[in-house]
Amino acid sequence: MSNQNTAAIPPQPRAKALRACLLCSIIQTPADFRKHGCPNCEELMQMKGYPDRIQACTTTHFDGVIAVIDPEQSWIARWQRTSKYVRGMYAVRVKGRVPEDVEAELESRGIKYRPRDQSEQD
Repeated sequence: MSNQNTAAIPPQPRAKALRACLLCSIIQTPADFRKHGCPNCEELMQMKGYPDRIQACTTTHFDGVIAVIDPEQSWIARWQRTSKYVRGMYAVRVKGRVPEDVEAELESRGIKYRPRDQSEQD
């Protein structure tokens, strides 16, 4: 991806193969995760080039899709806690949790992990 401020928008025929990142909820194809990793949290998730890691850190089980054009100005991006992320497509709710090693890494950096399944409300 040449522009780090934008994620690829998957073509319609591949809609059934889309996956959502368990940490930030961005939606991409498995090929995009493999080629580029997660544009928001690759440092933690380390998916680029690792199909097994993509399987562990993303899911096909998500509800709703939000297209975020201007993350910093979007009220929906603030509501979804994605206003500091890149433009792209995001899931409203993602089913599943990040792997234990990622959760431990977040904790070691002082970051509180909030599952994106809306089970923990602010």
